[in-house]
Amino acid sequence: MSLVGGGGVSASGLRDALLDTDPATAFNPFLGFFGRNSNAAISRVYVTQHETATFELPLGYFTLNGDAFNLPAGPVSFALGLEYRGERSSDNPDSLTTTFNSVGGGNFEASRVNRDVWATYQEVRIPFTSPTWNFPGAYSLEFDVAEREEWYSQNSSPTSSSKAAHSRYNAQKPKFSVRWQPLDPKWIGALTLRGTYSEAFHAPTVTELSPAGGEIFAEIRDPRHLTPENNVEVLIGGNPLLLPETAYEWSYGAVYSPKWIKGLTLSADWWHIDLRNAGGDVGPQFIVDHEGEFPGFVIRDETGAIKRVLDRTLNISQAIVEGLDYEAIYTLDSGIFGHGDFGRLTFTVNGTYLSRFEFEAQPNSRRIGLSGQFNSAGTFTGSLPHNRLFVSAFYDGPANTWLAGFDAGATVHITGQYEDDNIF
Repeated sequence: MSLVGGGGVSASGLRDALLDTDPATAFNPFLGFFGRNSNAAISRVYVTQHETATFELPLGYFTLNGDAFNLPAGPVSFALGLEYRGERSSDNPDSLTTTFNSVGGGNFEASRVNRDVWATYQEVRIPFTSPTWNFPGAYSLEFDVAEREEWYSQNSSPTSSSKAAHSRYNAQKPKFSVRWQPLDPKWIGALTLRGTYSEAFHAPTVTELSPAGGEIFAEIRDPRHLTPENNVEVLIGGNPLLLPETAYEWSYGAVYSPKWIKGLTLSADWWHIDLRNAGGDVGPQFIVDHEGEFPGFVIRDETGAIKRVLDRTLNISQAIVEGLDYEAIYTLDSGIFGHGDFGRLTFTVNGTYLSRFEFEAQPNSRRIGLSGQFNSAGTFTGSLPHNRLFVSAFYDGPANTWLAGFDAGATVHITGQYEDDNIF
């Protein structure tokens, strides 16, 4: 990808043109609406900038699945896989931008990041009992065991504030699930109990891994009182040593179709998520206030004054989220009344109750409850009401009539109240 942008302003060109005493080449910003600087002056100040960027994603994968052998309760199924992907990202802005010499536009450094990822996964489904056994208390019982492992190797180019970096890590995450039908459906209907435990991860993107910085200026208070100017340059950017976000999740629930109410299905699942090492920014003032905990992030000159602050993406936050998913579906078949088929009515209630959402914004800081509120800053942004659900009713025309295939219905979405973000 190649981009060309016109109308940029060169900071050094503008400074030289403003200080120039030759009317033929000097730049006068006070000429008014009808005034015009010379072409020589304009060409010194306004420049055309060029940027090129590329991204490549080579992929390769192999998979094998099927039934390994049979048990009395049924076949043992398996899946195996091997994957490879390579991510190649490069961005080469105009030299005016990379030297932080542009006015009116974003200044940021060139970046180059490449990553190689190898992954394997395996899964086994094991049926312990089956309906053919008619085993008391275990009409049907099956387990599922899975694991995925990924190896990351990545490199990033040097920048003005950091050396070329290389990092490696691997993530090995399991998943266990169980599905249990304790009784024959002929007794009380179909009752299924289920539970799952899994571990997950989210690798940082190559953009988040790039140490290439962008330039902003922020009001910074120096605890050492060595910085006379409060307006300090801040380099924001990624972090080549960023680790993946990890999560530990479990859920359990049930699905029930009662024998005495044909067409009704009820389900409910309680879930819990513990998210760790979420990537985010702590802010330049926090870094300066805790300078000892961020070695190399606060750059001072020979007098001790803050010259620059590096605000890199860090693994900082943690969240615990839990709640209840529930659903009720009832299908009324008009044929049960014995007066012919007039179609079917399907009623659905599907909802989520958010019981807890606790967020720890910084290491060793107190947890903040966000459920029932609107969060406008940080890693998690958006409305977090306790209740969300939808209710629907749909009619399906009877088969073998002119109404066959005709569907009509309505859905109502309901969002519980929450405290809005009062910024005005």
